[in-house]
Amino acid sequence: MIQYPSFFHQAKIGVTAPSSGVEKELHILLHKAQQQFQKQGFTLWFGDTAWTQEKAKSASARKRASEFQQFMADERINAIIPPWGGELLIEIIELIDFTKLPIKWVMGYSDTSLLLLAITLKTGIATAHGPNLVDLRSEQVDATSVMWKKVLTTKLGESVEQVSSPYYQKEWDHSTDDLQLTETTKWKTAKPTVKVEGRLLGGCIDVIHHLVGTPFGDVQAFRSQHLNQDEPIIWYFENCEMSVTDLKRSFIQMKLAGWFKNCTSILFGRSAVTADIEGYQFEDVYQEIEKELGVPVIHDIDCGHVPPQNTFINGAYAEVFVENGKGRLKQSFLP
Repeated sequence: MIQYPSFFHQAKIGVTAPSSGVEKELHILLHKAQQQFQKQGFTLWFGDTAWTQEKAKSASARKRASEFQQFMADERINAIIPPWGGELLIEIIELIDFTKLPIKWVMGYSDTSLLLLAITLKTGIATAHGPNLVDLRSEQVDATSVMWKKVLTTKLGESVEQVSSPYYQKEWDHSTDDLQLTETTKWKTAKPTVKVEGRLLGGCIDVIHHLVGTPFGDVQAFRSQHLNQDEPIIWYFENCEMSVTDLKRSFIQMKLAGWFKNCTSILFGRSAVTADIEGYQFEDVYQEIEKELGVPVIHDIDCGHVPPQNTFINGAYAEVFVENGKGRLKQSFLP
């Protein structure tokens, strides 16, 4: 059984950094995000870790884990959105008491997705793979990213639909708060029309594949404890820095660990990593995965480090429909 947190307008949102915090010269990003959230009626509650960054982390593993646990336990805080991802969130996983986590939304992507997936697999609590806090600092948030609010306010038994973005941002430009959406979005498939459905699980493949073989990545236990027997799964991934061969190795690792049992589709977000290795390209990997698993692969979707992105709910029942490059994602909050 999947448990879905509740969310409402004028909620209080906790900002803690379980991975990377924000260095002093970039504190303006947090202030801008706070201004925009306040205009929408939300209150942001910042933890100490949001404002610090040293040696590739916001603070010691123990302090990061403790602050996250405190924010989760605090009944005044309705949801948690970290500033952004980072590098070493995995250090805190063994320090978190998953038996004491209340049903509360946690949203983000990149390194944060490792925590999101671990929470859902260990507890059956739905988590949200969507924009980080600093991604929402703009005066005018694009129509794709802004859907996070509608998704999180969906109630048990209800459904919410998102569509593929019309355009995406090719390169990061930190000189402006607004996304530079100049490239035409196209969700790519081997066939012109693809329709799949199943429970959603996924995240940034760079980090979540490290959960394989640990108590925090036991997909089979999750299936038996929280899903109906033989319920299908749609896996979604996004790639931040992996080379084409890194990606294939990680995919094989997850396949050998049984993560793709009763999988109905694999979704891949757009990636800024495009270089081939001796002619071996990402398109080759997608084609090989489709052949090896016998399920459709949909890639270049709105997910991850090449914005904008849809909000994917780990644990929700999804229907994904792609036709001639345009995508539609319907998520139902089914127990």
